[in-house]
Amino acid sequence: MMMMTGHKFIFSKLKLWTSGRSTWTCHLKLGVIGRGASSSPSPSKICVIGSGPAGFYTAQHLLKARQDIVVDIYERLPVPFGLVRFGVAPDHPEVKNVINTFTQTANHPRCHFYGNVNVGKDVSVSELQQAYHGVVLSYGAEANRSMGVQGEDLAGVYSAKDFVGWYNGLPSCRELTPDLSCDTAVILGQGNVALDVARVLLAPLSILKKTDITQPAVEALVHSQVRRVLIIGRRGPTQIACTIKELREMVNLPGTRPEMKAADFAEVSEALKDVPRPRKRLTELLLKTALEVPGEKEQERRNKATRTWGFRFYRSPIEVFADAEGKKISGIRLAVNKLEGSGEGAQAVLTGEVEEVSCGLVISSIGYKSLPIDPSVPFDPCKAIVPNTLGRVQQAKGLYCSGWLKTGPTGVIATTMNNSFDTARSVVEDLNSGTLDVSTEKPGSQSICALLEQRRVKPVSFSDWEKINTEETRRGEAVGKPREKLLSVEEMLRVARA
Repeated sequence: MMMMTGHKFIFSKLKLWTSGRSTWTCHLKLGVIGRGASSSPSPSKICVIGSGPAGFYTAQHLLKARQDIVVDIYERLPVPFGLVRFGVAPDHPEVKNVINTFTQTANHPRCHFYGNVNVGKDVSVSELQQAYHGVVLSYGAEANRSMGVQGEDLAGVYSAKDFVGWYNGLPSCRELTPDLSCDTAVILGQGNVALDVARVLLAPLSILKKTDITQPAVEALVHSQVRRVLIIGRRGPTQIACTIKELREMVNLPGTRPEMKAADFAEVSEALKDVPRPRKRLTELLLKTALEVPGEKEQERRNKATRTWGFRFYRSPIEVFADAEGKKISGIRLAVNKLEGSGEGAQAVLTGEVEEVSCGLVISSIGYKSLPIDPSVPFDPCKAIVPNTLGRVQQAKGLYCSGWLKTGPTGVIATTMNNSFDTARSVVEDLNSGTLDVSTEKPGSQSICALLEQRRVKPVSFSDWEKINTEETRRGEAVGKPREKLLSVEEMLRVARA
């Protein structure tokens, strides 16, 4: 047992299960010791479900807001960090630096991480509600939005979520074997994820080999025949969903040159007068790339390029069609649209025209969606979110949500940070006002760990994750990469328990 004074918590470790050489422990918060008193009220126990940006930012704000809050984070996988690990592009290591902040939160004396715990299966939300004063759902959006067109189940059609998961080492995607033997790939959607996928398909291997991209993805890309990537959007250039940073990376991608249709940019210059400055800068770069005659140096670079990319606007998929054998794709049929209205509110309307594009790979990047986690939790199947008011789940006292589950899959990591801080503020407000009753002591992880023991579920602690981190880093250093990710849950658990 360890005791710390000055409004610090008493910690104890309860050995819950010893099986052969495998032992795991559960940290218990037993009380609070305050200066000048023998004891003070028991801690407010909050659990967070999901260890991606939303979960960690929620935990971070809660821990800073009140000294009596204890936060336990439950994660389905043995490894933390969610989309920072599995969603951020491998050539964006600077974005992953936020992991340093999350690690500080996980190592906070009033925070504990329980990986390898599948909430909704290993333990129910209702059981967590009984064990904690408050429960925050932060498990993100793990499902794909369907295109809803004929042929989307053919071989050669992938969701961006799965394709990104494949090259980023998501265990559920490790069996993916995308066929990259075609010349042309079509990406549906024009957001940042779509551009991440385009860059990975076209980037020189000399760049990718220095990142944490998985080895199976590197081996597939070595043999890739993809030389042309078209990035399709249903609306126009002034509605494109990517950021200027991502567009600039595409424009400057070594070994590639842009190929656009001038007709897609008719009247765009005139429309720029009425758009906000960030959108204006983005569109101006798009116009310059598509229409302006490049300078001598840039022209020379483009002449040497062996791969091309381009946006195609005012197009919507209506059918993916198969080759003569009917087994894999040979092209996609697109409806030609026109816009009604202007700006962000402009709507794509069918013109009746149709065009076809020959391709051997289609990647749908039209959005993610959340799934219900437990029958006891309210869920809006149309919006694919948990209905909430400022993060408070409607008609479910003591239950909260943050991140994409709260708002839908929008924005960047900074957006999720603010969204999660807002939810944490709602929790703190409810603690301060007495809306969340903390007069009754709750068992927290003590009772949950006992339930998991009965169900033969062995959580992974943050120190166990650090063993995985050390092994991945060691493997990466051996081949000149920042890390070589472990690709299966089984291997992760083996290393964590070594």
